[in-house]
Amino acid sequence: MAGIFRAYDIRGRYPDELDEATAKRIGNAFVALLAAERIVVGRDMRPSSESLSRAFIRGAVEAGAEVADIGMASTPLLNHAVIAGGFDGGAMVTASHLPGEMNGFKLAREDAVPLSGDRDLPLLETRTGEEEVARAGGSCRETGMLDAYVGTVAGFVRAPKPLTVVVDAGNGMAGPEVPRLFERIPAWRLVPMYTEPDGRFPHHHANPLDPATTRELQERVVAEGADFGVAFDGDGDRCGLIDERGERVREDLVTGLVAEYLLEENPGATILYDLRSSRAIREAIERAGGRGVRSRVGHAFIKTAMREEDALFAGELSGHYYYRDMGFTDNGLLTLVTIANILAASGRTLSELVEPLDRYPSTGEVNLTVSEPAAVLAVLAARYRDADLDRLDGLTATYPDWWFNIRRSHTEPVVRLNIEADTRSLLDEKKREVLAAIRDAEGA
Repeated sequence: MAGIFRAYDIRGRYPDELDEATAKRIGNAFVALLAAERIVVGRDMRPSSESLSRAFIRGAVEAGAEVADIGMASTPLLNHAVIAGGFDGGAMVTASHLPGEMNGFKLAREDAVPLSGDRDLPLLETRTGEEEVARAGGSCRETGMLDAYVGTVAGFVRAPKPLTVVVDAGNGMAGPEVPRLFERIPAWRLVPMYTEPDGRFPHHHANPLDPATTRELQERVVAEGADFGVAFDGDGDRCGLIDERGERVREDLVTGLVAEYLLEENPGATILYDLRSSRAIREAIERAGGRGVRSRVGHAFIKTAMREEDALFAGELSGHYYYRDMGFTDNGLLTLVTIANILAASGRTLSELVEPLDRYPSTGEVNLTVSEPAAVLAVLAARYRDADLDRLDGLTATYPDWWFNIRRSHTEPVVRLNIEADTRSLLDEKKREVLAAIRDAEGA
């Protein structure tokens, strides 16, 4: 089990790092940790997900829990089921956007509150290595919640107008949900791509952050004369947007756009944005009368911060968008609905709406393999000690006309660097400077 318990969830290569025996122990330990009486379990479409789900359920039942098995589902559907069904917890068998040979678990308490990485997951890892709990009264029943979930999401549609939307589900778990949603909204025309769940990912891996995965979608949006396109990840909680010109829309700009729209009906509300986001996002939130709060990266941290701040909405550079009205959870399908609402209300194109937010040149996220991440951060902190420094997540150095953040990845052996500046020439200069400082730190 070494290495499969991560900062946000559980992930490992099947079957050498994560197999059915381990899944059973995790299910048993999960019920024991939460003292849960009723839980709900879903799974994605990966070849190993069904057997891992059965094993997890077997361990949970042996620990005395009543288990509702909702079968193949997206993570947002699973979160909705936890909340709507009043369950003590929920488990989603998925490795999200990772390749098909990977798998894992996303775990939540009641109200879809994720298990924390600093306390809950270490405790669960310890319990998984202990003797399994045996308690009478456990059972399992299969149930379906897709229609109820899609109905809830459709309830957020406002004054629909004719729109054409191209959706690439990446053969992931958003695939069955999208056509059901469009059936309820006759004004919308769906152009579907790869909506059949297939954990072998025969067309491309389901990671909308990778530009290579959206090229076909971008071409299709233009060919269909569509209003926008949406690409989902494997378990449907993340999405990427394509504007009517076939151009990718930066994820932090989506945060600003949605925040402005939601603040029209919720003046003064709190909006969270991850600390890698453009300075333009905070400016947009404040112009719209909202209160912007920077957040650490990662769904478990953001969901916790949202509850603490009673935040209306949160956005992350990874394409996760979180809604208070969906129990402070991330939801790609609701983001599709929200963008459609924005276009209908404004009468403008997506590119026109985003353009005012795209004010500052940035590098985007640059992934760097370094041997000693802590040493690199220490060297950069000393090199830029005259900046406004903070360590909310990694190291952020802010100057009046540029800033950077560098942080260790929780899922890969790299550091992630983001730089933004007022001008392209300044950005190029500072990128060269920071990368040179990192190389010097590695050579020290």
